[in-house]
Order: sequence, then C-alpha cells, then structure tokens
Amino acid sequence: MNVQSLFIYPVKSLAGIPVSHLALDDFGPSGDRRWMIVDANGKFATQRRLPRLALIGVALDGEAVNIQIPGQGEFALTPDNKQEQVTVWRDQVLASAAQQMANEALSRFCGEPLRLVYMPETTFRRVDPERVADERRVGFADGFPFLVANSASLAELNGRLTQPVDMRRFRPNIVISGAEPWAEDNWRVLHVGDVGLRVVKPCSRCVLTTVNPDTGVKDPGTEPLKTLSGYRRTGDGVIFGQNAVHDGRGRIVVGDSVSIIEQEC
Repeated sequence: MNVQSLFIYPVKSLAGIPVSHLALDDFGPSGDRRWMIVDANGKFATQRRLPRLALIGVALDGEAVNIQIPGQGEFALTPDNKQEQVTVWRDQVLASAAQQMANEALSRFCGEPLRLVYMPETTFRRVDPERVADERRVGFADGFPFLVANSASLAELNGRLTQPVDMRRFRPNIVISGAEPWAEDNWRVLHVGDVGLRVVKPCSRCVLTTVNPDTGVKDPGTEPLKTLSGYRRTGDGVIFGQNAVHDGRGRIVVGDSVSIIEQEC
C-alpha cells in the first residue's frame, strides 16, 4: 500500500488543497483547519448549511492563507490580537478574529453575518477522550487530526452510483491505494512513511458529502449519502473513511509506503 494523495484544509469547510507532503505538528497536519467560519453567535458554519462555501477558493503562500471569494476578491487571512469564544460542535474555545474586510466580503457572499477566526497555539482543544486516552489536541477539524480514506472504497462506491463522485466529497487528509475496498474498517495502527497513525474511529458522514465541490449545490437525490446509507450504516452512523491520530511529529509524502502494524481480524 502507498500514499496516493494528500490534502490540507486551511479553513474548515472551504476547499481543500492537494499537496505533495504533509508536515506534522501537535495539531496534526501543519496548518490544517486552524481557520474556521462562525456566525453572529460565534457558532461554526459549514457547507452543511451553506453549500456555497464550496465555491470559495483557498491558496497557500508559504504559511499564509489566501481566500478567493467569487465577486468579492482575494483576501490574505491574518489574525489579530483580539480573542473571542467560539463554538465547534460541543467545544467552546478561544480564537482570534480575522481582519474586517475579509469578514465583510464573506458575509456579502453568503447573505448573512459571518466571521473568520483562527485557533492560536495558546488554545488547546482536546481530542475526544472517549476515543483517545492521552491528552491530544486538534484544530477546528470535526474531532480528530486526520481523516484516512481508501481509494478502492471510493471505486467500489462509484460502481453503485449513476453519477460517480470524486474523493473531494469526503475531505480526507490521506488517501491510500493498494488495499481492498473497505479494508480500512479493520485498520488499527498504521506506519505511513516515518509516521505512526492510530485509527481511532470510523468517520460518520453527513449531508456535506452531497455538495458538489464544483458548483456548491447539493445533489437533489442526496447522493452519494443515500447509496452509502444502504450498506455502510453502523452504530457510528453512515461510514466512509477512518479518523486517526498521529504518534509524534514527522512528514508524510505522496508515494510513501503504508504498512499495517495492527488490525482486527
């Protein structure tokens, strides 16, 4: 097995960026989902409710993050020193606000008051302690630093769909090739390049997978979620991909070998 592709998502629920490598820090992939969009009440906003967010482009300039908002222009995201409490799922954390021009442009594009916020190093959001015993941190990702997907599982799903979808619908960080479809259900510990990954939870999927990343429109037939729910429903929900945490810093590169260190039989 090998790493087929890698993705980073600088802003939660905006477009991902394919990259040749991932540098890992305490949060997970360096720079991944350190930015987030919040509404007027400080609650996180995503494509689940605002599918048009898929149309906002994201680019990296070194470590700086730029967003391109259709009809509004390009904005470099820079956090200021003012902090506020924001909510992502059940967690309330302190985040730094972005400059007002970007916030105003985002609000005009989406038709409601929205703000961009950044998670600084001083904020510690803990990974779910029911799944990971040691105190591990995560940025604004839904719950864990990594999402690992299997390219063969996507191919098997697409064989059931009238209109195939690409991997962008599922927003993985690491896509692995060379495994059997759905083999990832049994993975527990992986060695990827020089990095250890612990698989801690199947990833339950939601309506966000129905948003076409090219048009920002939800599929009227709720695909591929409808088809997935017919044969991939478990106690954790409708499943595609696996959440993981990493053991220490390191670097993952496209083409790296992937070894299964531990799995369920």
